[in-house]
Amino acid sequence: MTNNTLRLVAIGFLALGGLLTGCPPAAGSTGGGTDVPRTEAGRVVRVIDGDTYDVLSGGRVLRVRLTGADAPEPGQPYGRQVADSVRRLLSPRQLVALTLHGQDLYGRTLATVVLPAAGKRPAVALDSLLVARGWAWAWAPRHKVPRLAAVQQQAQRQGRGLWHCPPAVPPSIWRNLSAAGKRRYASGCPR
Repeated sequence: MTNNTLRLVAIGFLALGGLLTGCPPAAGSTGGGTDVPRTEAGRVVRVIDGDTYDVLSGGRVLRVRLTGADAPEPGQPYGRQVADSVRRLLSPRQLVALTLHGQDLYGRTLATVVLPAAGKRPAVALDSLLVARGWAWAWAPRHKVPRLAAVQQQAQRQGRGLWHCPPAVPPSIWRNLSAAGKRRYASGCPR
């Protein structure tokens, strides 16, 4: 695919971005000196875990931290299953649209990731898909995501994904647990 084709795909995603993600673009620095997030096309190079990916975009590889969803850590219950599920969705060289929202404390690019339409499946925001399947908590840097709260509650009520094995401990709490605490919360749950 040529760079011009990638630009056209990105423009198309940008035009639909608010509709696909369910929210208007958020304000924030994108590293380009502007307060308006920008959308560009990219290809997934590697899935690190359920919410972190390496994406080739604009001739550079970005370490992308998905906004809108917080997936379990690799050693946490369901962490491997979520990462494997995302690897299947983001097959090697998968074309995606990224709306860049700046960087986090670890230097990762914060981005909304949208999968293009394929066959009869419409374009879909990855964060919405993960939360709906019960593979992640509705989350954004420093706050919860109201547009996904009802989706998360439905996944919880139906016992989907990580909600099948309560209590589901958010990654922000999991990282601070002692080894004994992690064993206690992980007992009986797939890792």
